[in-house]
Parts: sequence; C-alpha cells; structure tokens
Amino acid sequence: MAEMPRTNLNVVLASSAPRTNASVHPAWLRLMRYCAELGHGEIEKLKIQDGLPMTAEVTTRKIKFSP
Repeated sequence: MAEMPRTNLNVVLASSAPRTNASVHPAWLRLMRYCAELGHGEIEKLKIQDGLPMTAEVTTRKIKFSP
C-alpha cells in the first residue's frame, strides 16, 4: 500500500496562527489530530454541543490510487 503523507499537526498549530492568550479546547485538538491522521476521508455527521465537537457518527476512509 502506498504511503500517505502525514501532517505534523503540532508544527502546523504552532506556526500558522498568531500567538494569543486564547487556547484551543482539547476536544478540538482531538478532532484536528483525527483529521490529520485520516488523511483522506469523510465525516458524514459531526455532533457539536456547547460549541465543542462531541462525536463523529459515521466516518469513511478513502485511499487515493492516483497522484
């Protein structure tokens, strides 16, 4: 199986946004890490409660066979 490029989320989070006193909630960090690890795929239904991601009910992983 072909290797898929992985995003180093820690580097992306540290370098892309201007530094502020605001922090990202751990639930959002978990969702962002999941998306980075997934690479390609779909989240059909994402449940948000009180502004935070709670569950992704159905996920499908896709594998690209062309560049």
